Amino acid sequence: MYAVIRTGGKQYRVAADDVLTIEKVAGEAGARIEFAEVLMVVGAGDPKIGTPAVFGAKVVAEVIEQGRAAKVIAFKKRRRKNSRRKRGHRQHQTTVRIKEIIDG
Repeated sequence: MYAVIRTGGKQYRVAADDVLTIEKVAGEAGARIEFAEVLMVVGAGDPKIGTPAVFGAKVVAEVIEQGRAAKVIAFKKRRRKNSRRKRGHRQHQTTVRIKEIIDG
């Protein structure tokens, strides 16, 4: 059984015991969170496809850790003008483990 969920503006295909890194959600390590925006659930029978979400379906996950992604460097240089700019960015992210998928 697997499901397609939407969080942080992105869609993820998840199954039980999957570990994935998503954009930051609130919660300490060990906390349980629920994703109510389930777009599709596929099990033994026909897949349930939501319009836009499957009614009553949810995915329960456990927060493993809160962290930050690798640094992304934005470097701009204008040649022959002695002009350059260097900026870095690290995106906050959450690592979660999918516990169960509840179809509606």
